[in-house]
Amino acid sequence: MTEHDGWFAGLDPGDTESAAERVRNGSAESAADWPALAVDDGFAADEAEYYERLHEATTAAARAGVHERERADDKQLIHAVRSMDDCERTANELAERVAEWAGTRFDDADTGVEYARKLADRTEEPADPSEARLLALAERTAALADEADELRSYVEETTPSVAPNLAAMAGPVLAARLISLSGGLDSLAKQPSSTVQVLGAEDALFAHLRGSAPSPKHGVIFTHEYVRGTRPDKRGSAARALAGKLTIAARVDHYSGERKPDLDAELDERIATIRGTDGGGDSDTGHGDGADGGDGS
Repeated sequence: MTEHDGWFAGLDPGDTESAAERVRNGSAESAADWPALAVDDGFAADEAEYYERLHEATTAAARAGVHERERADDKQLIHAVRSMDDCERTANELAERVAEWAGTRFDDADTGVEYARKLADRTEEPADPSEARLLALAERTAALADEADELRSYVEETTPSVAPNLAAMAGPVLAARLISLSGGLDSLAKQPSSTVQVLGAEDALFAHLRGSAPSPKHGVIFTHEYVRGTRPDKRGSAARALAGKLTIAARVDHYSGERKPDLDAELDERIATIRGTDGGGDSDTGHGDGADGGDGS
């Protein structure tokens, strides 16, 4: 674009897509009488029509930008990890219903998703319509649990390519949850470590702000072995150290994407210092998600 051209110079007035592309990618070093330039170029009949076409172009540009952002890898990862959690939660709830129902039908009734799988694999014909519906529910429960497993595998495979340092330090699933709770890798990279430390403990944090509870020491990062496996009296320090390094890892992943193993080593050393000579907890000191659980607050 030269100083004598308008934003939409040379475009067909009805070509909203190309006009939107100009809005998204164009720039100008100084202001100009853009409506007059558009009229001179034939893009609009008058100033009112120019602003009408400008509105159409900017709306289309915004829509395209949102669509592109929502298809980004970290956004797809957010959908996957949230779907995984939904499937796991629903499968567990349905497994309880299956167990309760099965207790009225079978003497060897058990509990849990694995029992639902066992019922789903039965080869005997249902004795009556009620039993048929119970077995169908067990099949759907097992299918939901299987889908949760498939989604977990997808998250474990995908997270290292989206956030290599965060995935290595936190484990793929915990890293994906942190990205999800923040709304995206870019948002996570902009968070202070104190916020990262309590992500997932919002209820406890709000209760603290209302004056009805103590300040939470950690959120979902409690599932990391470096927090969960450290003595209770030192978990606050471990959570702060972990959150600090996770924050740095997220920033490196967002702004450069370069893998930096030194971050892992620095975290290992810091946790060893916090734990001191008592070992701090579990003998396993590797990174990872640990057991899925509550917010640990």
